[in-house]
Amino acid sequence: MEDLSNSGRTHKVTMTNRRTCAINGVSDVLSFDVHEILLETEQGMLMIKGDELHVNRLTLDKGEVDIDGRIDSFTYSDQNLAGHKNESLLNRLFR
Repeated sequence: MEDLSNSGRTHKVTMTNRRTCAINGVSDVLSFDVHEILLETEQGMLMIKGDELHVNRLTLDKGEVDIDGRIDSFTYSDQNLAGHKNESLLNRLFR
């Protein structure tokens, strides 16, 4: 199994009743709307799907994001995608 703990920040996801979520170890918010949020984290890309999603608090200096809404799924992509800043978003997602 691949070791994903090689970065300086800790990645942590805390969800309460599928309605609120606090995430640490976030490098960037790549896109968001009421149905989908795409985050670049220390463990790779994280796609959050649901309904009425809202980014309540974003502190990229600390790597923290708070989200509320109805959360249906979390999907991680390969960790290696997070390090390719010069590539377009589509190239990183469909690599």
